[in-house]
Amino acid sequence: MSAVKRNKDSNQPELPMDGPKPEPVLPKPAEGQRARLKRDASGNGEQHIVAEQVEAVAHRPFDPTKVAAGLHTRVDRGFLDYASYVIRDRAIPNLADGLKPVQRRILWALHEKDDGRFIKVANVVGHTMQYHPHGDASIGDALVVLANKRYLIEGQGNFGNIFTGDPPAAPRYIECRLTELARTELFNDEITEFVPSYDGRNREPVTLPSKLPLTLMLGTEGIAVGLSARILPHNFPELLEAQIAILKKQPFKCLPDFPTGGLMDARDYQDGKGSVKVRARIKTRDESAVVITELPPGTTTESLTASIEAAVEKGKLKVKSIHDFTSENVEIEIKCPSGVEPEKLMDALYAFTDCEVTIASRIVVIKDNRPVELTVSEVLRENTAQLVETLKRELELKEQKLQDELHFRTLERIFIEERIYKLIEKCKTAEAVTRAVHDGFKPFRKQMVRELTDPDVERLLQVRIRRISLFDIAQHREQMEKVKADLAETRKHLKHLTKYVIGHLEGLLEKYGPQYPRLTTKSSRHEEVDVKAVAFKAFKVAYDRESGYVGYKVNGEEFKTECTKFDKVLLVFKDGTYKVTELPEKLFVGPELFYCGLPDRERVFTCAYTDRKASYLKRFKFGGTILNKAYLCIPEKSRILFFAPDTPKILYIRYKPAPHQKINQQTCDPKQIEVKSPKTRGRMISIKDVSSVTTEPTRGWDEKATTTEIVFV
Repeated sequence: MSAVKRNKDSNQPELPMDGPKPEPVLPKPAEGQRARLKRDASGNGEQHIVAEQVEAVAHRPFDPTKVAAGLHTRVDRGFLDYASYVIRDRAIPNLADGLKPVQRRILWALHEKDDGRFIKVANVVGHTMQYHPHGDASIGDALVVLANKRYLIEGQGNFGNIFTGDPPAAPRYIECRLTELARTELFNDEITEFVPSYDGRNREPVTLPSKLPLTLMLGTEGIAVGLSARILPHNFPELLEAQIAILKKQPFKCLPDFPTGGLMDARDYQDGKGSVKVRARIKTRDESAVVITELPPGTTTESLTASIEAAVEKGKLKVKSIHDFTSENVEIEIKCPSGVEPEKLMDALYAFTDCEVTIASRIVVIKDNRPVELTVSEVLRENTAQLVETLKRELELKEQKLQDELHFRTLERIFIEERIYKLIEKCKTAEAVTRAVHDGFKPFRKQMVRELTDPDVERLLQVRIRRISLFDIAQHREQMEKVKADLAETRKHLKHLTKYVIGHLEGLLEKYGPQYPRLTTKSSRHEEVDVKAVAFKAFKVAYDRESGYVGYKVNGEEFKTECTKFDKVLLVFKDGTYKVTELPEKLFVGPELFYCGLPDRERVFTCAYTDRKASYLKRFKFGGTILNKAYLCIPEKSRILFFAPDTPKILYIRYKPAPHQKINQQTCDPKQIEVKSPKTRGRMISIKDVSSVTTEPTRGWDEKATTTEIVFV
């Protein structure tokens, strides 16, 4: 048997691999070619036309632009289809119910299986996979997130810990069910629009008829193709109050509320188009320790502790020890190092760790099958309008049901009281029975709610003999009055719909307000922390003249200076060159370093130098400098004799011995010299060769010799 090669895109076989090859499929000949075939008496006409067609195809010019254009069109179309699917059906929530598709399918699966008892999460995941075409892992993760947000799903078992970041147990070990809020406010099968599931075997809702502002209640993050959304969670009772304000046409304002608590500065929130700053709540336990009791969103006790340890390693702050005692509540104890006040440690934690985070908000939702960017106010107004429409549809549906019930109860009373059922005893066909019932109700048309129909007749004929024999007219009238009262109340609600919606929201607020208090404290303003001011001096810069290295990892004895991570270092060399550099770890500068310290634009420096013709003294401020750029503070080919910060009280100047030289040493008061820029020449000390310039008498200073004071005019 010959092997058959099958096409990858269909189940049809292609060519036999070892059998006779089929004839090539060529286009049909045109009219002129067919006429020529008929006139060809030799029988070779058909072969002639085939040869012509093959030659035409073989000599057709190849056009690469057409091939490239077709490929680009196919790629572009495929990419757009994929991008559209990811945006609308995976990553971005729908404004109508505030849910992503996977969340909607989880809730619908729970609704279908709901009997009031807990259901194993693995079973819910399996049932949801009838609607969700992706893996079970994404379903399980989304279910855990919904359960931890507390509003819609109630969990039993280990659903992880939002404070510590501990993962949940496997789906086969944990159980869940819908909350009462979800049962009453999310579902109504009679007004839900359905579409076939991905495999056509089931039906799933397009959106749920939600009466809750879930978009802002739950908050969400989603990354699609070229589009991302980050909606911050808000406080449920405050959203209800805002919806009431919208219906009453009053001003309102809503701010985020995070399940981990914290302190929030929302000055830049801009109605959902800006950002918020959230701090951990830190309390002082005693003079030697602080305690973190609430976390910023997006962090856990583990990640927060790791950020503190990283800041310590980088030298940005100092702590004595960190202990995490978190169980049901957050408790991270941080011991202060000796000599550090708790307030300063708190400022450093806010400045250098994840104890303060900035969260940007971007509300992107699917509205009418298109992604749109909205504000908090716009989302709430849309949700409120949808709430009004949903409650109106439910009232209209209830009104229709009450009308139908009232109509049938009226028919039932007439059917039994007036013994219309007796008219069908002699009827021998179904048509005759129906006609007899219609004729029997004609005298009572004024008592009926609407005209009698054939379905009404069928329903009346199904009334059992027992019900007819035990019919209680008083009880029936009482039930009729109750139905009429319900119908009147429903029509009243429809007439005053806004008032009814406000009452519905106030009922929710009264019932659920105490259950969901605000967790994140609103703060009008955080005190801005100066990063440099609160940084700990954890680095000791030193200079080793023998090796020529300077830095905080150098074991030297000169210019020891305590620095923070943010400090710069000023280096001054003997030839008058100076520059400001980043805090060096181990930098080679050579043996000619004259000064190393922290730069200060307003600090006064005193410098004495010589250019071999004369010696000069000056005072100056370095001012601003460009990082790592070399400058000169004395003229070229000069040499520094003395350099020190601030202004010494007196300088002792010794000259080299020379023939006929009467004065070998002098003193001067540097305060006599005005403060100028580093480029100033300064005041001349002497044309003699200077041996040394010091702030104290050194060895070799002759106390008995004549010493005069230099006076600068």
